[in-house]
Amino acid sequence: MSIVSTALVALAAFFWGISGGIGGILVDHDWAPSVVSFYRGFIGLLLVLAWLLLRPQHSGLSRRKLWIWSAIAGVGVAGNFSFYFLSIEHGNVAVAATLMYCAPVFVYLISFALKLEKPTAFKWIAIILVMIGIVLLTNLYEISSSDLSLIGVGAGLLAGLSYAVFIFGFKYASPHGSPQAILSIAFAVLATLLLIPSDIDQTVAVVSSSDWPLFLALGSLGAGLSFVLYIIGLKRTQPALASMVAMVEPVTATLFGVLILKGDLGGIQVTGMAIILITVTMLSVISNRA
Repeated sequence: MSIVSTALVALAAFFWGISGGIGGILVDHDWAPSVVSFYRGFIGLLLVLAWLLLRPQHSGLSRRKLWIWSAIAGVGVAGNFSFYFLSIEHGNVAVAATLMYCAPVFVYLISFALKLEKPTAFKWIAIILVMIGIVLLTNLYEISSSDLSLIGVGAGLLAGLSYAVFIFGFKYASPHGSPQAILSIAFAVLATLLLIPSDIDQTVAVVSSSDWPLFLALGSLGAGLSFVLYIIGLKRTQPALASMVAMVEPVTATLFGVLILKGDLGGIQVTGMAIILITVTMLSVISNRA
């Protein structure tokens, strides 16, 4: 284990948290979530392609299974980006980031359904605690009187589910090729899928708009550089430690939303957020040790 490697994982999570805040600013500037998601993925694609060109060894690009699983990962990350920014549009950055952090719970539920993972009492208790945390965080019991909407909450949960799909796709693609090859295919699929529903006029207008530096920062920090740093850092970082360090992302996004975007979180919401973050982190740590 290396301190430098752990720092790289933490920096990647920090960049992901910052990208949520940048996306919130762009959505507030009336850019469509699909356009914001497209540029995050497209700029990320350019950066990981550069990584692939610099390190083309053992890419596995000639293997059919690499393309299939990488494409599935691309569908997952496309849904993750899109639903995340849609959740921000109909809610706020703090809630969207925390709901997306529930991805490991979806991984467990999918694994239970596919009989890839054995259910235990602890895992079910953890899942129930996360559900309680979601109710408190989102004020589902009084959703009509809050700043959130069912669309915002649903999109946040779908962002987490989509990220779980990305995790499965990346996991099963890994034995067949290099991370840079997998990410290149995944981001190419993402860019293609998100370009279709995007407002073409808005997509073109980004290039000449005053917001283009924000789009560049979003794609560089939120997709390209962050994924590269995370994968490099993960090689010498224990998975359990990486799971705990990943908490930097929702915490950073929350602080950005509250301090920069002037979001508002009540005491009950903070309690719900704490329950989710602590439970998911413990679930990931114990699972990785096992």
